[in-house]
Amino acid sequence: MTTRGVHTTYEPQSSTPSQGAGRRVLAAAAVAATAPYLALKAAWLSGSRIGIPDGSVLLEAGPFLTVANAVTLAMDAAVIALVLVLTRPWGLRTPAWLLTVPVFTATGLLTPILLGFPGQLLVRALGFGTGPEAAAAREPFLDSWVFIVVYTGFTVQGLALAGLFVPYARRRWGRRWQGVLGERLPSPTGVVAAAAVPCALALGALFLYWAFGGTTGLSAEQAAAHSVESSVGSVAHALCALAAGVGTLLLARGGTLRARWPLGLTWVGAAATLAWGAWMLNASLGPQLGHGEGPSTATQLIYAGQMVTGALATAVLTRFLISRRTS
Repeated sequence: MTTRGVHTTYEPQSSTPSQGAGRRVLAAAAVAATAPYLALKAAWLSGSRIGIPDGSVLLEAGPFLTVANAVTLAMDAAVIALVLVLTRPWGLRTPAWLLTVPVFTATGLLTPILLGFPGQLLVRALGFGTGPEAAAAREPFLDSWVFIVVYTGFTVQGLALAGLFVPYARRRWGRRWQGVLGERLPSPTGVVAAAAVPCALALGALFLYWAFGGTTGLSAEQAAAHSVESSVGSVAHALCALAAGVGTLLLARGGTLRARWPLGLTWVGAAATLAWGAWMLNASLGPQLGHGEGPSTATQLIYAGQMVTGALATAVLTRFLISRRTS
């Protein structure tokens, strides 16, 4: 087989008993990790106030929140479907787009949580988090245990899905990242990469600026809510944007570097930048909870910029994978 000038061979291998056992453990962990979130969302949709303190703006949210809860419940339930596709024999016959689109979305939504949530727990454990006085002064939203339970579940989901998807992808599409990068991508793709890379670097710099206390582009409410925990989140998003930029540049230029590294960087970085930009932009355009002013126009433009950057990087990623089809 010849792939962009690189000769490779690839033979799918059957799973060993130990691999099968490990896959079952990861599948069980991923499914179990959905339970707390699904239970909370189902309870809220049925009218329960569990985890919602008195005076919370969520109690006045109305139909928009009901729709949002239903949509996010369905998104989390889709994890169970993904687990089945990644672990059952018939999953290898699933149309590629029907699997890669939800996996790409899950990668994008979960990666910043995987990077940021443990860091936030760490800074709290070290005593650098928001103190009880500052927390008490904020407008009530959710009980603190809800965030711990939900984001712990998301973290387990992310790790388990990654552990299931990588060997699945290696078995089904392993030839796509064997060998080195090879030849430079065609000029039109290079133009796309030339647009994606500076955008990604600019986003990374902006998120780092926010992480260190900068307020340009933020609303007054967002600036006032700045904390060490939010700084950790900004660093996570900066890393994702920079990964998208670096990975895109490497894929477009080609060369003798092992293909799997820039491919992984671009997949993770593009997915996170695109998915979170879309998520935050949609949330900012909907009804605002409470009496806050919501994100500023500048912030919404930055969310849109994340979407554009992620989409450009995704286009380069897609062109690279297409170029490595078996000839």
